[in-house]
Amino acid sequence: MRPKDLLALILLGAIWGSSFLFIRVAVPSLGPFLLMEVRVGIAALALAPLALALGRLSEVRSRWRQFLVVGMFNAAVPFTLIAFAEIEITASLAAILNSTTVLFSALVAAAWTGDPLTARKISGVILGVAGVAVLVGLDPLPLNGAVLLAVGASLTAAFFYALFGTFVKRTFSGVRPLTLAFGQQAGAAAWLLLPAAATLPGEAPPLAATLSALGLAIICTAVAYLLYFTLIANVGPTSTLTVTFLSPGFGVLFGVLLLDEPFDLGTFAGLVMILFSVALVTGIRLGKVKEMRT
Repeated sequence: MRPKDLLALILLGAIWGSSFLFIRVAVPSLGPFLLMEVRVGIAALALAPLALALGRLSEVRSRWRQFLVVGMFNAAVPFTLIAFAEIEITASLAAILNSTTVLFSALVAAAWTGDPLTARKISGVILGVAGVAVLVGLDPLPLNGAVLLAVGASLTAAFFYALFGTFVKRTFSGVRPLTLAFGQQAGAAAWLLLPAAATLPGEAPPLAATLSALGLAIICTAVAYLLYFTLIANVGPTSTLTVTFLSPGFGVLFGVLLLDEPFDLGTFAGLVMILFSVALVTGIRLGKVKEMRT
């Protein structure tokens, strides 16, 4: 991994970590459907001129059915589930729960592609489940039905990311990063248009919510997905997957510093257990990380 790729990876982790902060600020005013339509719609509009200038729109049109599928299940559905969840849970908790995507990916790869589910991976999945239990059980939020439903929505979003991340790798092999980034957001925007129109708020959102929605759309979606797909092309999916270690840490940091969210022993223990489970599942070792930095 070249230094510029490592810098891009760290930047991507910070950007995706901040997305949970933006969602937490904006979703009470805009609602999940409208917020996510703003997210993917503005991202698609931001990427469209570049896609047009580089002649990528024809690539999107030739695969429009596939982009509708990936837009629905790799963006519209998980994005909306996370937004629903953050009405009840903190940005920090949502960021940590989202890192379970890697655990689901191991199970999906075993079932779909025949990737062997080794003892190390099984141990990682079990530890990850225990980490979620510790994280939720010791979290300061009350364990009522609404919070448990929100946790379930976050975990379901992680499952969709895992399932359709595998779909993207199998279906869009060789497709260029800009084409993937624009096609996915445009497909998601098409699906979310009617639900967003049906749930418009009765009054204008406050400035903080508006700015958060714009940051979520432009920085955390348009820019982030260009970085993400470029990293996959440059260093491969395995190295790119190390962003899973970075984004929850940034998400917790931003939540604690900027939203005054609690960070107690339960949050710390759950975060450490889940990140260690991710290390087991991905097979990433400290020596490997050091090697990547050189």
